[in-house]
Amino acid sequence: MSGKVIGVRRWVAMTILSAALVVGAVFGIYAVNLPGHNVFGASKVAIKEPANANPVSLGTFTNGFASIVQPALPAVVNISSSKMVKNPMGGEQGEQMFNDPFFRQFFGDQFGQQLHQPKAEREHSLGSGVIISADGYLLTNNHVVDGASDIKVSLSDRREFTAKVVGTDPKSDIAVLKINATNLPVLAIGDSSKVSVGDVVFAIGDPFGIGETATMGIVSAKNRGFGGQIEGYEDFIQTDAAINHGNSGGALIDLHGDLVGINTAILPGNGGGNQGIGFAIPMNMAHAVMDQLIAHGKVVRGYLGVYIQNITPELAQSFGLSQPNGALIGDVSPGTPGAKAGLQKGDVVTELNGQKILQANDLRNAISQTAPGTTVQLQVLRDNQTKNVSVTLGELPNTPSDEEAKPSEEGNGSGLDGVQVEDLTPAIAQQLQLPESTTGVVVSSVDPSSVAADSGLNRGDVIQEVNHKPVSSVRQFKQAVSASKSGPVLLLVNRGGRTLYLAIEGH
Repeated sequence: MSGKVIGVRRWVAMTILSAALVVGAVFGIYAVNLPGHNVFGASKVAIKEPANANPVSLGTFTNGFASIVQPALPAVVNISSSKMVKNPMGGEQGEQMFNDPFFRQFFGDQFGQQLHQPKAEREHSLGSGVIISADGYLLTNNHVVDGASDIKVSLSDRREFTAKVVGTDPKSDIAVLKINATNLPVLAIGDSSKVSVGDVVFAIGDPFGIGETATMGIVSAKNRGFGGQIEGYEDFIQTDAAINHGNSGGALIDLHGDLVGINTAILPGNGGGNQGIGFAIPMNMAHAVMDQLIAHGKVVRGYLGVYIQNITPELAQSFGLSQPNGALIGDVSPGTPGAKAGLQKGDVVTELNGQKILQANDLRNAISQTAPGTTVQLQVLRDNQTKNVSVTLGELPNTPSDEEAKPSEEGNGSGLDGVQVEDLTPAIAQQLQLPESTTGVVVSSVDPSSVAADSGLNRGDVIQEVNHKPVSSVRQFKQAVSASKSGPVLLLVNRGGRTLYLAIEGH
């Protein structure tokens, strides 16, 4: 079974219950010139795509939407994959359990022999995919084929092919497959930037190999992101069209029959099924990733070298901002393009090349979608002064951390009650894997019921500043907190070697 399921903690803290993710994209130059994903310096991919359909009148749908859905069904396929995984009950651990006298006393030798498991077993996964060229290129989710040793593609006419992986991109949950076939049915590639909230869309998949299924809904929201908590880059199209288990990698099409998204996740209720909140990777982003995978076998992204976070109302108040808009720089890595350009922690990025940055996700995706070596113009707020900063982007290194800080929560608390701190000694700094020269006070405990805990302050965090004033001892920390006026206390926190800001209200 393959499908991406997202759970809810508080109001939008995300937990992956089955395979996952969302999107990051690197713009390219495409065979189809779609606004919103042309990028400087990317190779043109020689792949034949059908032209977009002409406008459709709703008056033609007197008997339903069969004229849109039926032609699209053959272009959606079932993907079954398998891989070998370690069996936790096999090998030495299993031997120890089955040979345990207590176990054998109750279950006997024969039962233990029956339950004896091999060290590894084959795991099967089912998902969906979309044919995007008549000569056999397919799009699907990375989590549908991740680690697979065998991949089978079943078409609507019951033909079955062995697929090879052209390339995968876990950061965007996109994979490109190739089968050895010609004259295949395809979907026209749509321009997802033109999709609007309220548009009618159809989700098509082939879950569990039972055949193509279609559901209808509307676009509920655009540009959905969850701070990278699912994985990588996020710019979802949200829809209430049912996206059920096994539909991952299937098609989201519009009234023209054009492919505008790749279905990838659901927000389930307690039962784990569809609750009318589904997410699809915008096709412009998926197309950009696809082109790079076909051309190079990998995705190359721009790199700024800063760690960013959303601005809460409390942080906006602390920084003197009239609106909680922009991307707050919590830390800058030494020697990176951002550091060389003079970006500083505490800067608020409000524009990129003249385009407004309303949240961290806007900057994260824009940088990732710009070719390395490109010079971009940033507008930042620093000490209530607007500055223009020119940055030549580098190439995103292949590390677990990308371009942004990911604090566990962004706070809206009401006090520092329940927080215990102590002086940061070289020994404690070593335990926290921080340089001995690190200054601040370490959080020794946080009451889980406190507002500080809700605001994201964790045990082991090192508080380095209070309201922009450096603190290096418990005494300085208490003085700085006591001197705080009404409104939130702004903390600069070092967490695992990276800094971020937390605003804790109530002092």
